[in-house]
Amino acid sequence: MEYLLAIGLAMFAGLFLSRLTSRYNLPDVTSYLVAGLLIGPLCLGALGIPNLGLPSYEFVEKLSLISDVSLGFIAFSIGNEFRMEELKHIGRQATVIAIFQALAATAFVDVGLLILHLFLGDALPVSTCIVLGAIATATAPAATVMVINQYKAKGPLTNILLPIVALDDAVGLIVFAVSTGIAKALTSGSVNLISVLLNPAIEIVASLAMGAMLGWVFSVVEKFFNSRSKRLSLAVAFVFLCTAFSKVELDFASGVSIGFSPLLVCMMCGTIFCNLCDFSEEIMYRTDRWTAPVYVLFFVLSGAELDLRVFASAAVVGIGLVYILMRSAGKILGAGISSRFMKCPPTVCRYLGITLLPQAGVALGMSATVAADFGAEGAIMRNIVLFSVLIYELVGPILTKQALSAAGEITPKTISNRGVMPEMPVQKQ
Repeated sequence: MEYLLAIGLAMFAGLFLSRLTSRYNLPDVTSYLVAGLLIGPLCLGALGIPNLGLPSYEFVEKLSLISDVSLGFIAFSIGNEFRMEELKHIGRQATVIAIFQALAATAFVDVGLLILHLFLGDALPVSTCIVLGAIATATAPAATVMVINQYKAKGPLTNILLPIVALDDAVGLIVFAVSTGIAKALTSGSVNLISVLLNPAIEIVASLAMGAMLGWVFSVVEKFFNSRSKRLSLAVAFVFLCTAFSKVELDFASGVSIGFSPLLVCMMCGTIFCNLCDFSEEIMYRTDRWTAPVYVLFFVLSGAELDLRVFASAAVVGIGLVYILMRSAGKILGAGISSRFMKCPPTVCRYLGITLLPQAGVALGMSATVAADFGAEGAIMRNIVLFSVLIYELVGPILTKQALSAAGEITPKTISNRGVMPEMPVQKQ
């Protein structure tokens, strides 16, 4: 019963606070995150009143299934942006920009932290600098998608933003795997080429293959159902299946292992399905409407996971501020330079980098991995990432909304009517 009460309280808190802040035109994502902080272990949950608030971070962790499923639906909806007719126009641009801005963020953070290392010495090891540079690649697709959906943003910036956010995860996985391999080599004194190069490549290929297979099966099975409600139920079932199968880990000899990225599996499933199914637009639309409550829970729980105690450490705050400034500079300059090189519209060149600043789920997952693999050093890295995520998730959605508004892709009329349900896409025959 306590978990059901917690879920109900989380949804109510998020919705109620978004209503209070709507007069200030704040993105709903920000309201949900703040609501999570207020009912989380450090605020309402700390009062010790039974069934009032989320009492501990361990309690929040037990609700992680909701976050896993939410990320699955977000990645599945992003896959809808990879339609072949659209990719013919922006596919090459999105690929080049996604790679360049991610690597630029890594380079800027690495350089900034390595300079700081010269002053702090062993308090900030080189291995920590390298790993944090890799984590800097990650952009939060959830916050971006929520802002776009909330304000119904449309235009060249929105069109290229979603594929870039999706590709960003693949680039981030490769950079993170290689960087952690190098960091482990620095701490242990030995280099394992399998962990540095082979395992990340296998993970990406295996994830895309699994997602493609499930997307094809989805497109075949969907033909046996004509009811809209059953097609919606089928879509929900396949997202659950994708999320579940991506949790499988296979270990082989010689240190070779096969893991799967839930984001890549669900994204590829959505991509294959939307390119094979004639009714995919209608199904995707209905899936987005159905998942609205799930997204509320996801962001409220994400806010509850943020640990404000990281502010108590001056070292974490100092390193975190350098990380935030250098990552932001890398994202903004990297996106601006590469979009100009790819001859994108002026609004894309000017505002794309700002929309890539939010950081959450993928970065937190990476930080959890290093916390488990690097001991005390990993715990420090996780705290630094927690600090940056707290700042980015509270400020990032607001900046994304302002950038889309400045680009002319969110109109004042859309903001004032943001609670009105959009028209459903016409069903293709």
